[in-house]
Amino acid sequence: MTYDSAKAQFADWGVDAEAAIEQLAGIPISMHCWQGDDVVGFETKSGTSGGGIQATGNHPGRARTPDELRADLEFAYGNIPGRHRLNLHAMYMDTDETPDRDEIEFRHFSPWVDWAREIGIGLDFNPTFFAHAKADDNLTLAHPDKGIRDFWIEHGRRTRDIAAQMGAAQGNACVNNIWVPDGFKDTPVDRMAARAQLEASLNDMLAPKQDPAQMLDAVESKLFGIGVEACTVGSHEFYMGYAIRKDTVLCLDMGHFHPTENIADKLSAVALSVDQLLLHVSRPMRWDSDHVILQSDDILQMGQELVFSGLLDRTRIGLDFFDATISRTAAWVIGTRNMQKALLRAMLLPEARLKQAERALDFTTRFMMTEELKDLPFGAIWAEFCTRHDMPSGLALIRELDSYQAQVASRG
Repeated sequence: MTYDSAKAQFADWGVDAEAAIEQLAGIPISMHCWQGDDVVGFETKSGTSGGGIQATGNHPGRARTPDELRADLEFAYGNIPGRHRLNLHAMYMDTDETPDRDEIEFRHFSPWVDWAREIGIGLDFNPTFFAHAKADDNLTLAHPDKGIRDFWIEHGRRTRDIAAQMGAAQGNACVNNIWVPDGFKDTPVDRMAARAQLEASLNDMLAPKQDPAQMLDAVESKLFGIGVEACTVGSHEFYMGYAIRKDTVLCLDMGHFHPTENIADKLSAVALSVDQLLLHVSRPMRWDSDHVILQSDDILQMGQELVFSGLLDRTRIGLDFFDATISRTAAWVIGTRNMQKALLRAMLLPEARLKQAERALDFTTRFMMTEELKDLPFGAIWAEFCTRHDMPSGLALIRELDSYQAQVASRG
């Protein structure tokens, strides 16, 4: 089907396809660096992910150096329409030095800043509270040992400084997202002590003032994971309350809730109390298994909720999955494009007519419309979007992804 005929079909429903294409082009997605190397990082003092994080598979082509990772990222961005961002973890420093986590400085990441400027992307940042000897107990900011807490507080403060300098260098705010693995494998007897300790540590870490035009603090909850099956100290309720009281960004990771929970349903609920949101879009097949996202119901509903609730201007969209059973670059490209497709499909719905039927309690009309709309030629609008950005789609995209994978498959 041609774009013009598809555009006409959407026009019959009162939908402006041109406006949807223009709107989508202005939405950046923060692509996560850790998909490219299975969450290993480039430190010398720690070597595996840990902290309840595990990438499965051994597909050939894992990036082993910052240069290899940047090359893979450049290829991925070259196959994703629009201008996007990179979400960088603190364990991905690029330096010949060997600082510990409480010693890192901006200069250890300056090659990333220079590279991002050269290719025209923005940077976001994350402290790394896992894969370290001082996180072996699955306790960091909530650890009963003050020395260990102080180590991680200093790490967090330094990442905030680094993120602020990144934001200043790029001319827009760098989101510094805080997630800690703290929890207990078996049932604790004093949850309150751990949560009070986590709150006190966060307060100390966030005490130094930063310019919000350069750096934004975000806090990320979790339900459970390996090693913290009985209790996660930083639960959703903990961080939602903290974000409301401390005026931080609240991060909702789709992999950090029960797989049967509808995360899209949470957006409008928390948006009434929290000014800004961060999404880590993932696909939990069982628990926090972080599969590459599909055009599945939960992702489509997430896109529709962002559009219909008017939350795009208040929400920063990031990705968080890591699959080493398939081509890592293909995972980036397909996953990011699926997030874009979910947004585009929502933008191509007759929002006013659907809302009008619902407000009139005409659920029959709402039902009929939502089902008939599924037959509209969304794919033709997406193909036009790709064409306007000189990006391949369909079989041409698959050939591009296969060709690059063949080039990197020989990496040891």
